[in-house]
Amino acid sequence: VHLEQSGGGLVQAGASLTLSCAASGRTFTAFLMGWFRQAPGKEREFVATVRWSAGSTYYADSVKGRFTISRDNAKNAVYLQMNSLKPEDTAIYYCAARTRSTAHTGSYFTNRNNYDTWGQGTQVTVSS
Repeated sequence: VHLEQSGGGLVQAGASLTLSCAASGRTFTAFLMGWFRQAPGKEREFVATVRWSAGSTYYADSVKGRFTISRDNAKNAVYLQMNSLKPEDTAIYYCAARTRSTAHTGSYFTNRNNYDTWGQGTQVTVSS
């Protein structure tokens, strides 16, 4: 299974960007697909995730109300619409998938160690 990311780039504060992530390869079944980001000198942090079958979404407090995660089941793709971007959103954004189901919920979904497949990362830079 391979996660191919697209989107990202350099924008000014207040602008919008959309990131895309498509899964390819052998039959792909995700339990979760989401986004994490890593700023220079910082650990990779949770941004948003979607529970694939149910469609329920989860967001980090720092992006709630500004970012929207969505999925396209037919395309095995997930998207991150980012609005009202701030300089502190600058980071490498990674698409991630968890292919195995779990009974856990909540904070379990925000832990990067619970995802087993990762995209290559894409740079998002927001200038002030």
